[in-house]
Amino acid sequence: LAYVHHDIEGLPQQYQTMVGERGVTLSGGQKQRIAIARALMKPAELIILDDSLSAVDTKTENAIITNLYTHLKESTVMIITHRIFNGFQFDKIMVLDHGAIAEIGTHETLMQQQGYYAQLYEKQILKQSQNAN
Repeated sequence: LAYVHHDIEGLPQQYQTMVGERGVTLSGGQKQRIAIARALMKPAELIILDDSLSAVDTKTENAIITNLYTHLKESTVMIITHRIFNGFQFDKIMVLDHGAIAEIGTHETLMQQQGYYAQLYEKQILKQSQNAN
């Protein structure tokens, strides 16, 4: 689910590899994905991911979100992030502005309202297109 198995298989002793100061150094994205994998080892009614995908690339991020969305239908998953995920039908999106709830709704309703969420979305899309060029 956390898209980290392939990376672990590439470590010198795979799942038995020592990491940290006296072992192998992991990238920020690898650390985040391992933390997600550890958190998902036991079934839970509520899973909170607080900016846990900030150090992974967009392709990996989308793969992880797809896995979570597909496999955790019986759990409530709360994702706290600065990025807007494209193509996912989340039940509810809560937008905070300076610590206060600014908007709540689905992606479609928030885009129709043309408020803060829509502004953030447009900025993100513009930034992604500029980075692609």
